Parts: sequence; structure tokens; C-alpha cells
Amino acid sequence: MERVRKALTGRLAVAVLVVVVGGVGFGLYWFQPWKLWQDETVQEALPGVVENSAPPAAAPSGEPSERSSPAAGPQTLASGELISHEHATSGTVKLVRLADGTHVVRLENLSTSNGPDLRVWLTDAPVKQGKAGWHVFDDGKYVSLGKLKGNKGSQNYALPSDVDPSSYGSVSIWCDRFDVSFGAAELARV
Repeated sequence: MERVRKALTGRLAVAVLVVVVGGVGFGLYWFQPWKLWQDETVQEALPGVVENSAPPAAAPSGEPSERSSPAAGPQTLASGELISHEHATSGTVKLVRLADGTHVVRLENLSTSNGPDLRVWLTDAPVKQGKAGWHVFDDGKYVSLGKLKGNKGSQNYALPSDVDPSSYGSVSIWCDRFDVSFGAAELARV
């Protein structure tokens, strides 16, 4: 009888150990806590902006200029400042119409925590301060513009051609894994 008891106790200990190791492994995969200490900086230029140190050449009088006017370049339609939600977040968000008529959401001087499965969302939800704003962005209409390229820096996210940017009034750095906003900005029309 003693042998049976020892065998069962040993098997129970192994089973508990397997469950604990499996739980720790799953928890590490799910939460990815090491990302809180890893920063990824991405610095992208605004598409369609060409830095030129020489002044533009003037067209001879009476001839149409082949150079585009400044109005034909990128134009900011709306902008806002990021506020913190689940994690400390700061930076500027701009909705920009490019010279070719396409639109991008531009994050400038972004600073937030890194995390698992972060996305940039264009939404119709109002931006609320504090915990009241953490979970509102998936309640209405939203468009995921893709994975966050980096938790620091300046970056661009193209809007799909079938998206009407005037239907949306905010941008959220959204954690898809935990359905929570890291930070968001209300877009004020310029």
C-alpha cells in the first residue's frame, strides 16, 4: 500500500509541475512582459516630401510652371495630441492628404510602452480621459491601419482607399490582445 501511495504522490507532483511550467510558458507568451523594457524607434519621413536645399527654379515668363505649387504637396487635414490611457503615451497625430490624393495617419514624436499586438486605429469614438477611455474605441466604427511599427519615433500609416477619413474623429494606439487603448488623440480639423 505504501508503494502505491508513493507512486501516486510522485505522479501528482509531476502533473502539478507540468501544469505550472505550461502555465508560466503560456503567461509569458500572452503577456510578453519583456517588451515593457524594449523600445523600438522608427523614424519615417512624410511621404511625398522631398527635402531640397536649392530654391525652385522659376519658369520663364509666359510659360506654365511644371513644378507643383505648395498646395499640391501634403496637406494636414486634422491633428491632435495623444493622451495616456493604459500606458504613458505622448506625441502628435496628424491626418494628412498626400499630393496623390491618398491619406495617411502620421504619428510624430510618439512615445509609449511597447506591448504585445499593438495597432494603430482610426475610430469614430470620442477620446475620454483616464480609465473611462481605455475600452471605448472598439464600441463603434474603427479601421485598423496596421501594427504599430515602433513605440518611439515618427511613422506613417496609409488609409485604405475605400475609407472616408471624414467619418472618423480619433486615433488610438490599441492593444488588440487585451482590448485596451494605450493612448489616443482627438483629431481637430485644421
